[in-house]
Amino acid sequence: MSEEEIILYKKRRSIAIITLNRPKMAHAFNWNLMKGLYDALIKAHNNGSIKCILLKSTGENAFSSGIDIRAASADDTEYLMKMRDLGRKVTKIMLLMKKPIVVQVQGTAIGFGFEIVMASDLRIFADRPRDEMFFRMPEIAIGIYPQTGATILPLLAFGLSYAKNLLLTSDKIGLEKLKNLNFPTRVFPLDRLEIETKKFMRTFSKRKESFMHLIKSSLTIMNNKTIERWYDLEDKCGELAYESYSQRELDEIIKDLYDKYP
Repeated sequence: MSEEEIILYKKRRSIAIITLNRPKMAHAFNWNLMKGLYDALIKAHNNGSIKCILLKSTGENAFSSGIDIRAASADDTEYLMKMRDLGRKVTKIMLLMKKPIVVQVQGTAIGFGFEIVMASDLRIFADRPRDEMFFRMPEIAIGIYPQTGATILPLLAFGLSYAKNLLLTSDKIGLEKLKNLNFPTRVFPLDRLEIETKKFMRTFSKRKESFMHLIKSSLTIMNNKTIERWYDLEDKCGELAYESYSQRELDEIIKDLYDKYP
C-alpha cells in the first residue's frame, strides 16, 4: 500500500467521506496519516458543495490505536513536536469548523484515536462487547503528557468528573459505559453498521444546510474563547510536565497558571 492510499477521500452527493486506511498498523497515526487527515478535513471544509463529513476507518478490529510512537525514535523530539502540533490542529479544526462531522466507530480507539472520536459531532458505534472493542486514554500510564486536545476533549464530551477518571486512571472502557454517558448518537450491530450509517447519512445530509452549519457554529462560538484558552493551557502544562520540581515550586507554577488562565 502506498502512503498516498492511507487516507481515502471521496464525495458522495453532499457528504465528504474520509477513511483512515492503515489497517496493518491498526490505523496508528504516523506523519503521513496525520497530515492526510488534516488535508482531507481542510479539503472538505473548503468545498462549498459539502454539507457534512463522515469519518471512518477500514477493517473491523480497530478504529485507531492512536499516535504511532514507533514511527520515530524516542529521542526524536523534533518529530514528536511536529506530530503534537499537527494533532492539535486536527482536533481543533474538527471542533471549530462549521460542517458537522459524523464518526463511524467499528473497533477499538486509543489515545489520539479516541480523541478524534470525541472531537466529532455525532458518533455511530458498532454494538460490540468490551473484549472486542474498548476505548482508552493511556498517556499517563506510558509516561506521555496528554496533549493534542487530550485534556480538553474528554472535558467537553463527558464533563469534569469523568474526564479526570479517563485521564488519571488510563482505564479501558467499553460501549456500555459510553451508553451510560449518553455519548453514542446511534448504535448498530456490527454486520449492519455500514448500511445503517449510510441510511443515517442520507437522512442527515438532507437537513437544511444553513441550519446545520449555524447550529454547530453558534454552539462553537459560545465556547470558542474557552477552547482556545484550554488548548494554550494544555500546551503550557505539556512544556512544564517533564521537569522536576519541589512541592513548593510546583505550587507556585500552578498558582501562576490559575492567574494566567482565569
